Amino acid sequence: MDKIIAAILAVIGVIVLAAAISLLMAFPISWCWNYAVVATFGLPKITWGMAWCINFLCHLFFKSTKTVSKS
Repeated sequence: MDKIIAAILAVIGVIVLAAAISLLMAFPISWCWNYAVVATFGLPKITWGMAWCINFLCHLFFKSTKTVSKS
């Protein structure tokens, strides 16, 4: 029973850590976008939530997959 609880807590900890890192990565995206893209292309500024969505979508669409072929 203790092993099951420890495993569940470990999974929850990993999920919380991944969410925290994802949310922290939204700040540099927001700052860089608002500094460079707004001045260069005249696009509107984005909020922190929009930056998180961009980060999430880029992670989904551009995830690197490595395949190793053993020959």
